[in-house]
Amino acid sequence: MSYNYLPLDRKTLHFQQIKNLLDFDQHVSITFDAHERILQCREYLDNKMASGNELLYGINTGFGYLQSVQINDDQVEQLQYNLLVSHACGLGEEVPLDIVKLMLMLKIKSLSYGHSGVHIETVKRLMEMYNNGVFPVIYTQGSLGASGDLAPLSHLSLPLIGLGEVWFNGQKRKSAEVLSELGWEPIKLHSKEGLALINGTQFMSAYGMYCLKKSEQLINMANLIAAMSIDAFDCSPEPFNHHIHAVRSHKGQVETAATIRSFLLGSSISSQAKKQVQDPYSFRCIPQVHGATIDTFDHVLNVFLKEINSVTDNPNIFPEDDLVLSGGNFHGQPLALALDFLSIAMSELANISERRTYQLISGQRNLPLFLVKNPGLHSGFMIPQYTSAGIVSENKQLCTPSSVDSISSSNNQEDHVSMGANGATKCLRVVNNVEKVLAIELLSAAQALDFRRPMQSSPVVEQLYQQLRAVVDFNEEDRVLHDDMIKAIDVVSNYSFVSR
Repeated sequence: MSYNYLPLDRKTLHFQQIKNLLDFDQHVSITFDAHERILQCREYLDNKMASGNELLYGINTGFGYLQSVQINDDQVEQLQYNLLVSHACGLGEEVPLDIVKLMLMLKIKSLSYGHSGVHIETVKRLMEMYNNGVFPVIYTQGSLGASGDLAPLSHLSLPLIGLGEVWFNGQKRKSAEVLSELGWEPIKLHSKEGLALINGTQFMSAYGMYCLKKSEQLINMANLIAAMSIDAFDCSPEPFNHHIHAVRSHKGQVETAATIRSFLLGSSISSQAKKQVQDPYSFRCIPQVHGATIDTFDHVLNVFLKEINSVTDNPNIFPEDDLVLSGGNFHGQPLALALDFLSIAMSELANISERRTYQLISGQRNLPLFLVKNPGLHSGFMIPQYTSAGIVSENKQLCTPSSVDSISSSNNQEDHVSMGANGATKCLRVVNNVEKVLAIELLSAAQALDFRRPMQSSPVVEQLYQQLRAVVDFNEEDRVLHDDMIKAIDVVSNYSFVSR
């Protein structure tokens, strides 16, 4: 059996599978069970439409405020076509390719349950697009996060009908050209298919899963870099003693303290006698602050795992119960709240990281001012802290919740929206900013650690130090630090160790 593909059906999709899909460039495929459920649902819907004149939302009616306008049988195909082209109103930057991949996979996953009424050929084409590297050009702006991610998912679906643009073999091209090159005919959408494609939360969900994947790496790196800073600032190990955390037993706090203890095991710096009684909060309270972020991460992950294993289009079809039900599973409120929460929690990792950087350059604990041998002639690490502070301030502004806002749309038919899509895009901005701030702390901590020589930190910390020093030398005198910062960001992003 080959493991180079991700099977999609009604079975639970796990976080590790999401990570593997991106890390190992896997293909996707629906299972036999999903194939049969899709066929049965479509057959039921066709029979339902042939048997009477019942109004079924989005199947033989208009959309949104036009829900009561009946569409003739001979116009049903045109209705679905019109839905895609009229709703493809995205603007802004292009969605990153990895997130487009997740959107496409998650749309297939949602359709695989057999509650959406699509033709199997439509699902097969979505799989062919994914597996042949035909990835739609999608834009970050346009979704209110409540009627489903209408505009982004419309752009996702345009290539099915030969419209829009795609990335293919590293080039952005017209979909029609790529379809012709691959010998694919545009899909003719049938009743309900357009609505099934563009109703759903796959834009928010894909952003959320991508942010969670990146956040997991940054949480691990925040702990490891903090351990380096602890030794670089010659801090006491006492605040990480397990007795302290046993009497305030928040899971993330206990876990973080244990992680820091393990990271500092074998450090000669950590084990030497300390002159100070207590260290600043940014060092002493690492378990409490980082731990709270971990607890938030776990909560948000649970919300998103529930979401990606759900059916989120409308209406939902239940062949076994002879029901076609209109509801609101496309409303992104659970995701909107979770994305705002994740943004806030991750921003705090950067907030406390910048404070450690500030302490390291302050000239205390037998470290030179700004971590340079001749301060005055050289500015040393003065300005990286400025950059870090500016980024931290930007994150504070970005962390104003999107989910507290709502703007009525569709002539007040859609009168409460989640704004989760805005929460999703700015969550990624926050997470990317955290990565930069941690990289600046890493540069500063490594520089400070050099002033502790010949004493050594722990083997775990020294391994990170060596990986950074393989690309960034000790700073003897002023140079363009932008280049060092970019290299440090790469180390933070790609450093490999056993996940927590």
